Amino acid sequence: MSISRRKFLGWVGAAGLSTALGKSAAAATHKHFSGYPGSFAVLHDTTFCVGCRNCEAACNKVNDLPQPDRPFTDLSVLEKKRRTTTKVFTVVNKRNDLQRAESPVFFKNQCNHCLEPACASVCFVRAFTKTKTGAVIYDSSVCVGCRYCMVACPFEIPTYEYDQVLTPRIRKCTMCYPRVSKGQLPGCVEACPMEALTFGKRQDLINFAKQRIQKYPDRYVDHVYGEQEMGGTSWLYLSGVPFKEIGMREDLGVTPAPELTAGALAVVPMIVGLWPVFLTGIYAMTKRSDKIAEREKEQAIDKAVKAARKEDAELKT
Repeated sequence: MSISRRKFLGWVGAAGLSTALGKSAAAATHKHFSGYPGSFAVLHDTTFCVGCRNCEAACNKVNDLPQPDRPFTDLSVLEKKRRTTTKVFTVVNKRNDLQRAESPVFFKNQCNHCLEPACASVCFVRAFTKTKTGAVIYDSSVCVGCRYCMVACPFEIPTYEYDQVLTPRIRKCTMCYPRVSKGQLPGCVEACPMEALTFGKRQDLINFAKQRIQKYPDRYVDHVYGEQEMGGTSWLYLSGVPFKEIGMREDLGVTPAPELTAGALAVVPMIVGLWPVFLTGIYAMTKRSDKIAEREKEQAIDKAVKAARKEDAELKT
């Protein structure tokens, strides 16, 4: 039985998962965090992508996301540039106006799961965790809704549930952390019919990508996007056109986010110290409002009862 290269790398990665799991390490907010050299990653070869949106459908299913207004079989949505939202963790975009490309170029966008995440580096409550699998995951139970992560992310990925007044969360791709933790492939990788997505150990994928470039120099730009950008990411890309032409930033440099945010984070201890005071004040005002509302309610009920008794007494006389 033949085995595709994508599935082979996936199985090899899953076989070594027991050594990659263990205790998750939170990316430090005020300490430099160097990432996990043996972590997993996904390589997206945009030259193989045909824009079928199977990855979007799989992502929607494994993450229990709401069904879109248009079915995933409707490819007309590709005519307009889209971005991820609280209800859509990955999107496929299309470019058909590129001079170098003979046919439309399709590319998938989602959280890039940085080795040293900007979102984690600015989060003073450590709601974001860089795990040994490579995924950057989020804990809504400790999040205070400051949304610094949205400002810090150079890829503009984290989104906020503004429509959820009582329990808003930051939402983004988790690199299928629950599935990968059980030795399964990420949903999008498993669903891709063209093998445009390959899952495996990050360094193996970088080597594999460079081999493809060497073998087909006319097909690819001589660069593996994500190998060094912002200190490196766990989502890697190959492209046949300049990355900036498909909407990917080429001005990020190679410096990890924690080094860039170190100065700003000097005030974090003060923020952490003042935040409970601020929340206590909000809580006190809320409780006071509740007491006033309750008192007014009791007064209204008492007034209504007295009026009813008076009316009843008048009827009897």
